[in-house]
Amino acid sequence: MQRLSIQQILSKIEAEETFNAVAEDYSFTLKIDRYVPYACAAVHDGHQFRKDLWDNCLHTEYDRWYEEDPETKNMVLSHPIVIASCDSRFEYDLNRPPKDAVFETAWGKQLWKQPLPEVEKQKSLEKHANFYNVVHALISKLEQKFSVSIIYDMHSYNWQRWDREVPTWNLGTSNINNTRFGAEVESWRKALASIALPHHIKQTAKINDTFQGNGYFLKYITNNFKNTLVLATEIAKVYCDEYQQINYPEVVAAVETQLQNLIPLHANQFYNTFKK
Repeated sequence: MQRLSIQQILSKIEAEETFNAVAEDYSFTLKIDRYVPYACAAVHDGHQFRKDLWDNCLHTEYDRWYEEDPETKNMVLSHPIVIASCDSRFEYDLNRPPKDAVFETAWGKQLWKQPLPEVEKQKSLEKHANFYNVVHALISKLEQKFSVSIIYDMHSYNWQRWDREVPTWNLGTSNINNTRFGAEVESWRKALASIALPHHIKQTAKINDTFQGNGYFLKYITNNFKNTLVLATEIAKVYCDEYQQINYPEVVAAVETQLQNLIPLHANQFYNTFKK
C-alpha cells in the first residue's frame, strides 16, 4: 500500500493506473486492482478519532463503535475497487452533506463538552471534501470507460434496538430510479437472501424495511451520474455482539466469501443489461 496525496490519487485514476493507497492524511483508503464497471464502498467502516478531539468528546470509544459500521470493508475487501473510510463518522460523517457532516449531537446525546472550534470543523470538512473529489473522479472514470457502473454501498445497523423483527439485510432504494433499476434491486435482494450465515442466522433480505437509502453518498452519486446505480446495502450487526463490542470473524468471513461470487455475478448482469 502507498501513501498518496489527493492529487496523486486523482492523477492515477485519470491515467487508469492500478494502485492500493491510503490518503496522505490517513482519512480513507482506495484500492483499484483493475478497472471494472463496479465498485464497493464502506463509508462508515472507519474508527479513527483524532486526538485533538478526545478531551472535548462526551461519547465514549464504545459509543462511537456502536454507531459505526465495523467490518464492512472486510466484507468486500477482495473486490477490484474498494473505497473505505479510516476516520470515525463522529469526526465527520461521509454519508451526510457537508453542512451536517460534523455532529453537534449524535443519537440524542450532546457530542462535545464545549462547542467545536471552527478550525477543528474545517479540518474535518476538508477531509470530507477530499473524499468526494476522489469519488467524483472515480465514478467519472468508470462511466467514461464502461458507460455505466454500479456501486455496492455497504453499511450495517444495530438490530437489537428495534422492537420488532428486522431483516438480516436491508436495501434502501427511496432515492434511486426504481422504474429503471427495479429489476436489478430485486435481483440483488434475492442474492442477499441467499447468503447462508453461521449460528442459524436467518436468511432474510427486504427493501426499505429499516432504512430507506437516504445517505449522502448515494444521493451525491445518483444526482451527479445518471448511469450509475448505488445500492445502499445494510447488514444487521449479526456479525458482532453489539453490547459487548465483540466481532464474530467467522460470520464476517462467511459474508465475504459469498459476496466474492454474488457481487461480480450481479454486477456483470447489470452491465450487460445497461451498457451502451
